[in-house]
Amino acid sequence: MEEIPRVVATRRCFDGSVFGVRSDTVAYSDGAQHRVDVVEHGLSIAIVATPSVRELVLVRQYRHAAGVCLWELPAGTAGRDEPALDAAKRELREETGYAAARIEPIGTIWTTPGFCDEAMQLFHADGLSPGAQALDADERIDVEIFESEAAWRLVADGTADAKTLLALFWLQGERREFGRIVPR
Repeated sequence: MEEIPRVVATRRCFDGSVFGVRSDTVAYSDGAQHRVDVVEHGLSIAIVATPSVRELVLVRQYRHAAGVCLWELPAGTAGRDEPALDAAKRELREETGYAAARIEPIGTIWTTPGFCDEAMQLFHADGLSPGAQALDADERIDVEIFESEAAWRLVADGTADAKTLLALFWLQGERREFGRIVPR
């Protein structure tokens, strides 16, 4: 299938502080129509922060939807008019306390395109200088530096998320850019 269905109707279902939900009716070229529910999230960012070639900074926090605490890359959402690079610098500092001498985009991925429009831009940060966290009122975040092997064990144990797995693959590979998404 290469033809993009046409949206014939849209209904707003929910507008929250982090995401919204809409229900679209789409029409296919064969005349069939179907309802598609979409979580509207927008751009998020994640930072692959490396104090050294074999180390990775991860944060641990409770994820209510999963019902568990997970180790993850520092990450967050870009503000409405905030450039992704600025959001990456801000989230790295807020969640970990680190500032980076260098921070570069490495790629963009669709996180869950079956129901959500969230695109996540990943950045690589190095030349890290420690500092104090600046957590939001609802955040309880632990920060730790992991050797690559220990981070892989977190994935194997089910205590790390998918973006962390992606970062580990990127770190063990050629570290090239990937997943450029055309802006919508």
